[in-house]
Amino acid sequence: MEAEKGQQKYDLEERTFQFARRIRQFVIQIQKTLSNYEDSKQLIRASGSVGANYIEANESLGDRDFLLHVKISRKEAKECHYWLRLLDLGRDPELEPERSALLNEATELMRIFGAIIRNRSA
Repeated sequence: MEAEKGQQKYDLEERTFQFARRIRQFVIQIQKTLSNYEDSKQLIRASGSVGANYIEANESLGDRDFLLHVKISRKEAKECHYWLRLLDLGRDPELEPERSALLNEATELMRIFGAIIRNRSA
């Protein structure tokens, strides 16, 4: 059981890492407007924070610390969703499927972190 828990932790750490990498690859492709530049900076920060806070949760000093960092991860995933929606793809409609996939992943991560919070709080 312990190895299974460790594997689940690693999988979510890897998943959040891959999410942040995909965000960065996506941002490189969008048009360079002032608003996209500013929104992209926020999106990149939030996407990295999702995984970084989950890693912190796994190294927590106790249940309260764990829950705090998981709640921050959930909040940052929600923020990613917001910034993704704000990006203007304008002349690049072919990027819309990737944005949609990233929006779905942000939603999935919010749900996963929400379930972790509910299960640990119960």
